[in-house]
Amino acid sequence: MSATTVDFAPLIPLALLYGLLATGLLILVFGAIQRLSGWLWRGLTLAGIGLVLANPSLVEEERELLPDIALVVTDTSESMQIGERNQAAGSMVDALRAYAENDNQLELVEVETRTAADGTALFDTVSAALAGIPQDRLAGLILNTDGQIHDAPGDAEALNLDAPIHQVMPGDRRAGDRRLIIEEAPRYGIVGQGASFRLLVEDSAVDGTAMVTFRFEGGAPQSHRIAIGRSIRIDVPVERRGQNVIEIEVEPGPQELSLVNNRAAVSVNGVRDRLRVLLVTGEPHNGARAWRDLLKSDPSVDLVHFTILRPPDRRDSTPVDELALIPFPVQELFVERLSEFDLVIFDRYRRRNIMPLLYFDHIARYVDEGGALLVTAGPPFAGGPSLFRTPLASVLPVRPTGGVDEGGFTPRQTDTGLRHPVTTGLEGGGDEPSWGRWMRNIPGQPLGGQVLLETPDGDPLLVLQHQDRGRAAIVMSDQTWLWSRGFEGGGPYAEMFRRVAHWLMREPELDEERLTAIALDQELQIERVTLADQAPPLEITWPDGRVETAVMTEGEAGRFESRVSAEGTGLVRLRSGDLTTVAALGPLNPLEYADLRPTFEVLDPFIDATRGGQFGIGEGSGLDLPGIRRTRATSDQAGRSWLGLQRNERYIVRATTRTSLLPGFILMLILIGLTGLGWWREGR
Repeated sequence: MSATTVDFAPLIPLALLYGLLATGLLILVFGAIQRLSGWLWRGLTLAGIGLVLANPSLVEEERELLPDIALVVTDTSESMQIGERNQAAGSMVDALRAYAENDNQLELVEVETRTAADGTALFDTVSAALAGIPQDRLAGLILNTDGQIHDAPGDAEALNLDAPIHQVMPGDRRAGDRRLIIEEAPRYGIVGQGASFRLLVEDSAVDGTAMVTFRFEGGAPQSHRIAIGRSIRIDVPVERRGQNVIEIEVEPGPQELSLVNNRAAVSVNGVRDRLRVLLVTGEPHNGARAWRDLLKSDPSVDLVHFTILRPPDRRDSTPVDELALIPFPVQELFVERLSEFDLVIFDRYRRRNIMPLLYFDHIARYVDEGGALLVTAGPPFAGGPSLFRTPLASVLPVRPTGGVDEGGFTPRQTDTGLRHPVTTGLEGGGDEPSWGRWMRNIPGQPLGGQVLLETPDGDPLLVLQHQDRGRAAIVMSDQTWLWSRGFEGGGPYAEMFRRVAHWLMREPELDEERLTAIALDQELQIERVTLADQAPPLEITWPDGRVETAVMTEGEAGRFESRVSAEGTGLVRLRSGDLTTVAALGPLNPLEYADLRPTFEVLDPFIDATRGGQFGIGEGSGLDLPGIRRTRATSDQAGRSWLGLQRNERYIVRATTRTSLLPGFILMLILIGLTGLGWWREGR
């Protein structure tokens, strides 16, 4: 297009020109007031001189109009997968494309959002796209989204735009949906105690109650019925140490956009309170101090230790008040407060008249109901005063054969011991251990459990056993303390018995059958620990319900591994044999799924600040797309059924022609004439 303008190119500096014109004006005013003859003609002469000095020109420009740019941002996050929202958003983009094709003064820039770990990052996408668009050519910003946005700036003026922002919202605003909200969840919980959760079930379709189910690490569910729309506090037990993934799910409602937000997961780090250990030493011996030092060195252990220095039937001259500070509290320890202990240890205990058989029956029931028992056997275990001749025999994994073997031998790991987490990888172990010798063992017959250490002759030395809901272990030698003293190089005394104690107290990392999984760098890393030669088949159920079978390869002894590519978000359920576990892909409770209902609320401030519009277009066959208009910057930018894209009328100049408006010869004649008229008038 062509455009003509008048341009001035002063022949002298503007300050000097303005000074001359001001002086001339003052002279003319003075002449007019004094009614001097010829003042008008002299004034016209001065004006002509000023016009000459201003040097006016006629400028003709060949301009090329620059098209305006409309930015369309389409939300492609998971919430837009609900129903036919994506298709509705695509229809709006198609309408904008068709309009831009018919308007050669409008360009369309299309971008899509990305889903981050903390929800839909729409404004990050907008900022990145605006960086490549000249602000003076922006016709408008169309946000094609359901409104579930999680990075909106707090200030509506933060974008600093001179163009309208419009929201085109797919989805049915009247659709109902039930969702589960975790209002409060602890990060830590005491093992054996409850973790307290505050929950809220929202349902835009109905009131009443809903059934909420808790599932611990994929195990058996626990159900509670809670009121809809009211915060409820529920306690769930923490069953083991370490990370515990607790799944929470509310039953489906009468109307659902998706069942994804009916589920949530919370990771609670189980920590143990101080572990209470009862150590009863049957008689003074060299190993008693080793046991005491080992248990006292663990800051998480609260140790109660009793040593029987003299049996009641032994007669000597030692005063009783020098043998014990308090009486041995048999009733209190083994009846009233037995359940408070996490582990009971009998160290070289000899059955005497101190404890009636009834108390041993209490201890056996304590083990069956979930307690832990460790027995270190000495010579008394092989004879008449043996603990095996008490009700404890029902929970002990070895029967003594009645003899005592004296003489040095080096303990060795069994095939099971080489694979069991309690004894695998012990320093100096293996097929040919380099440990120091023990000098005595009590031969016995294993009754069950796993034999981890044995003598060169095959007699059991360390045996672990699951006993009903509890656990029991026995060491068939009272010479383990030689390792702690470094005899013949010693052995892994502290490490091995630390593992034994923690296995008895259900340390998850020491379980002989264990399935764990963790998602890291878009890869699911799975480990299966088993005493079997082959791991059971691994079945993986992905968040979308797809079931896959993975192959596991053996790494270290007893440990099988698998690496599987993992994408998306949600909980993955894994099963191998009788074991199940869960792993979280991405955040446990993504913001993207917190609320799936379409909304205008998030973008309201930005629409109002830029005079834009908001349009609910629905979904499916009944789409209600807004019309599109080009508007002036000072006009309304939106109506009830249309959105505006403003005209900025920006251009670039391709060619310029300049023509002087005051030809020199003609202007000289005019000025001479005006001067002459002034002289003629003054002469009259």
